[in-house]
Amino acid sequence: MTTTGAQQEVTGSTARGPLWWGRRRSAALDVGLAAVSAFECALEGVRFAEKAALPVPLGVLFGLVVGSVLVVRRRWPIAVVLVSIATTPAEMGYLMVLVGLYTLAASEVPRRITAMLAGMSLAATFIVAFVQVRQDVAAAEDFRPGAWYAPVMAGFMALGLTAPPVLLGLYIGARRRLMESLRERADSLEQELSLLADRAEQRAQWARTEERTRIAREMHDVVAHRVSLMVVHAAALQAVALKDPQKAVRNAALVGDMGRQALTELREMLGVLRAGESEKRAVPVAAAVVPLAAVGAAAAAAAAAAADDGPSLGDIEALIGQSRQAGMVVEFAVHGDARSYAPQVERTAFRVVQEALTNVHKHAAGAKVMVRLAHRSSEVAMQVENGAPDASGGAAIAGLPSGGNGLVGMRERVTALGGVFVSGPTDAGGFRVSAVLPDGVAQE
Repeated sequence: MTTTGAQQEVTGSTARGPLWWGRRRSAALDVGLAAVSAFECALEGVRFAEKAALPVPLGVLFGLVVGSVLVVRRRWPIAVVLVSIATTPAEMGYLMVLVGLYTLAASEVPRRITAMLAGMSLAATFIVAFVQVRQDVAAAEDFRPGAWYAPVMAGFMALGLTAPPVLLGLYIGARRRLMESLRERADSLEQELSLLADRAEQRAQWARTEERTRIAREMHDVVAHRVSLMVVHAAALQAVALKDPQKAVRNAALVGDMGRQALTELREMLGVLRAGESEKRAVPVAAAVVPLAAVGAAAAAAAAAAADDGPSLGDIEALIGQSRQAGMVVEFAVHGDARSYAPQVERTAFRVVQEALTNVHKHAAGAKVMVRLAHRSSEVAMQVENGAPDASGGAAIAGLPSGGNGLVGMRERVTALGGVFVSGPTDAGGFRVSAVLPDGVAQE
C-alpha cells in the first residue's frame, strides 16, 4: 500500500487509537485539524457561493464536507491532496493544502507520485493566483505594473503554498526513517548482545564443567593411588603382625608415610581450589562476558598452579619404589636420552603410570609389572604391562574397590594434549596400558 507510511508517524506510545490511528493523540490531532479546516472552508464557501450564484447554505455545506476530508490524511494522503487540488479554483482549503502536501511528502508514498501531485498542486495554485492577480490589477485604476508582475506574484504565491510543506514533509519522513533504522539496529544489537551473553554463559558453564572434571581427575589420582597402597600395606600388616613384628612395624611406618603424603597432596589441591574461587569472587560481573573471564582465569590459574607444583617424569622412579615396598615386583626401563618436557606433559605421563600401577594393585595383586619409558625425537611414550594376577598375593585379600574411572581419566588426559592412548588385555592374561604424548605442547 502506498499510504501506510503516514501511519508510521506514530512512535513511542503503547496506547492504540481507533481505526487506522496508531494512538489516540494522533486521532485527536487529525480530528482537530479537520474541524479547523472545515470551519475555514465553510467561511470560504460563503464567498464561493456568492461568486458562483449558489445558495449560501449550499456553499457552507460544501466547505464543511471538503474541509473534513483532512481527517483521513494519514490513511489516504493522496486523496486529500487530490481534493485540495480540485478545490483550488474555488479558493478554499488553504490549511488542507498545507497539511495534505506535508503528510504526502512525509509518508511512504513513492517519490514520483509525490512529485507529480506536488507539481499538480503548484500548477493549479499558480493558475488560480495568476488569474486573481490579473483581475486585481485590472480592477485597480492607479496601479499599472508591467507584464511580469502577474506571473511573478503568482509564482511566489504558488511556491509559498507548495514548497514549504513538501520540503518539511520530506525532512520529517527522512528523519523518521532514520530513527526507525536506528531503532531496528539497536534492537538487532540488543539481540546480538543477548546471544553473546548466552554463548558466554554456555562457555562459562563449559569451563566450569571442564574444571570440575580436571579436579575430579586430580582428586582421583591423589587419593586412589595413595589409599590403594595404604590398603595393600594394611592387609600385609594384618597378615604378618603376629608372625614378623619387625616387618609389621615397617609396614605401619609406610602406611603412615603414605597417609601423610596423601594429606599433603590434598591440601595442595584444596589450596589451588581456594585460590581459584577467590579470584572468581574478586572479578565483577557487570558485563555478560565476565563469568566466562572469571571462570577461565580461575581455571587457568588453577591449572597453571597444579602443573607447576605437580609431579614430573623424575618422580616416576620414586613412585615405582613405593609399589615395590608394597610387595609388587616392578621392572623399570628407560629408552633414549632423558630431557625435560612441558609441565603438563610430564605431569600427564606421571599420572598415567601412577594410575596404571594403582589398577595393578586393585585388579592384579601379585602380578609382575613392566614399566617402560621412551624418549623419542618429538614425543615421549610410556607403557605399563602386568602379567596374570597371582591369587596367593598378600594384597589379594585387600578387597580394593574400583570406581571404573581410571582408564577414562587417563584417556582424557592424554587426548587433551593431542596424544594417543591404548589399553587392553594381553595374550598372557595380563593388561597393558600405553600412551604417547607429543613434545609440541608449549610451555607456559
